[in-house]
Amino acid sequence: MGDWPTEFVWMDPVPPPEQWDKPGIVMFFNLECPGCISRGIPFLKQLVREYGDRLRVMTVHTAYGHKRYERDQVLPQLEYFARDFAKLPFPVALDLTGELAQSWQVEGTPHWLVFAPGGELLRSIYGSQDNARMRLEYLMEELVGEPADEE
Repeated sequence: MGDWPTEFVWMDPVPPPEQWDKPGIVMFFNLECPGCISRGIPFLKQLVREYGDRLRVMTVHTAYGHKRYERDQVLPQLEYFARDFAKLPFPVALDLTGELAQSWQVEGTPHWLVFAPGGELLRSIYGSQDNARMRLEYLMEELVGEPADEE
């Protein structure tokens, strides 16, 4: 298993997956990644709406595969994005150097890691196109059950 983030910039820190009592999904993303912002983040928000507290959801903003910025260049934009623009209903951790993403063998952004309760890594999926999202949707249904009806 890779390392676990130590710096959370939005919402409360999340313990490592081996401490989870329910399935979870982690998305590595970057604010400069169009697929992350236009498809990945909305998909995660959809999962939160559909599965609520039956699924643990979090993101890691990583520099891996992107230009590296200093902390003071990243944090204001990331906090604004999480709080005001996207109004994220899940925690955001920071991987300023990209080393965390590399430890998980992330291929780029967005990259999804799906964990079983207790921390077993079930899937590692790269991309935001329909094929990746469909695979994730089927896996969520298998792990968590049918999504709740949206009102």
